[in-house]
Amino acid sequence: MFEPPGHLLTPDDREVPQRVTRLRELGLGQAPDPEFDAFARELAEAARRLADADHAPFAMVNFVTDRQFLAGLYAPPAPGADPGGAVQLGREVPLDHGYCPHVVVRRKALVLDDVCDYPRFAGNPVVDKLGIRTYVGAPLIDHTGTTLGTICIVDSEPRPWGHPGLHLIKERAADLVQMIRRREELLP
Repeated sequence: MFEPPGHLLTPDDREVPQRVTRLRELGLGQAPDPEFDAFARELAEAARRLADADHAPFAMVNFVTDRQFLAGLYAPPAPGADPGGAVQLGREVPLDHGYCPHVVVRRKALVLDDVCDYPRFAGNPVVDKLGIRTYVGAPLIDHTGTTLGTICIVDSEPRPWGHPGLHLIKERAADLVQMIRRREELLP
């Protein structure tokens, strides 16, 4: 796919070595984590209420290195499926799939009410492969200044997240950073 200059599908991330080291120190980013899955489920439910939607969107805790690893994941039931029939989404995602690598490099939250309104993001593989139409994500910046990854919400329908969505994702990112900090204090 052609990308005009300055519009990289995957941004240049020079902090990967530092991030890998920090994630290893914290014991994060290598395996699914039940606490992070619960966090993602709560985030999805908060997003559902905010959007006044009939279903919860996908929500993730994503650690970004040379790949994206979804240590926390909530996938909603597939349309028409029984309540336990969640959409299957793998825990490992290529860097060019999705918008979290951009959030990590920018170190700022990103709200895309409809990804198709943004030529830079509309051509992302998750639009065609997974039908993603909306994204809200915020970086997880720990006390050392390292951006560990993101938390994000994605859905197959455009959503008018606006300032309430931005506030929600930034507030919940701060909550997760505090949870990680408490865990770090308990490390030997």
